[in-house]
Amino acid sequence: MYSRNSEPVRFERDCAAVLVPQGDEVTLPAGSVGYITQALGGSFTVFVEGNLFRIAGSDADAIGKEPPEPLELPDGADDAAVEQLVWRQLRTCFDPEIPINIVDLGLVYEAVVHPAEGGTRKVDVTMTLTAPGCGMGEVLVDDVRSKLEMIPTVVEADVELVFDPPWTRHMMSEAARLETGMF
Repeated sequence: MYSRNSEPVRFERDCAAVLVPQGDEVTLPAGSVGYITQALGGSFTVFVEGNLFRIAGSDADAIGKEPPEPLELPDGADDAAVEQLVWRQLRTCFDPEIPINIVDLGLVYEAVVHPAEGGTRKVDVTMTLTAPGCGMGEVLVDDVRSKLEMIPTVVEADVELVFDPPWTRHMMSEAARLETGMF
């Protein structure tokens, strides 16, 4: 849930984090104090000592939060059911600075589920960024890949980052344009 009010937080243990927007991996030491500025899609954006950091959902316990629940897929689910779950997972991926998921931002151009050996599946995603020089690009790509590979039966997610066509605000959903004021 995104909050316009910051929630104070103290790190209970050393915690891997990603500096926003540079994308550099760092470790925030136990005892660090800051504020959660965004909690969406199972990850957290935290303001600590004048900088923003992204904390993965798997490290939620470091800031006293619960990690996301594991994904479930009914036995015998077909490719269409997996594709629905793929798009649901993509909607849990957020730019740490923008409280809108990457699907509604218009960053995902395509997501295709392919059958693989033994009832497993592979997913191919083509996506872009709001700006080609965004330091969080690889972080977002890794987030998409790891969240899709959490889906039962998905053994591989290939995420291709493209810049043609270039992203424009017109690719955003109407709700996203209203939320950001970008009409």
